[in-house]
Amino acid sequence: MSSLENELKQLIIDSLDLEDINVDEIDSQEPLFNEGLGLDSIDALELGLAIRKKYNVRIDAEKDDVVKIFGSVAALAEFIESERN
Repeated sequence: MSSLENELKQLIIDSLDLEDINVDEIDSQEPLFNEGLGLDSIDALELGLAIRKKYNVRIDAEKDDVVKIFGSVAALAEFIESERN
């Protein structure tokens, strides 16, 4: 597991105030929405803002692949790394 994935897990916990979950309980491949972590569209907006602030990477909600980008922690990490390079 990459350090970026761990950072993202902590960012999810902190930015969404998920008090009863820790980094080790989030699977990097687990879906972030619905049956996975259970996030919703408001959470996606908050998380997108937090990612923009921390990594200076903008996730355009109008893009067709936004669902794929927010698919899992691993997918988010991959997107951030590709945008930073």
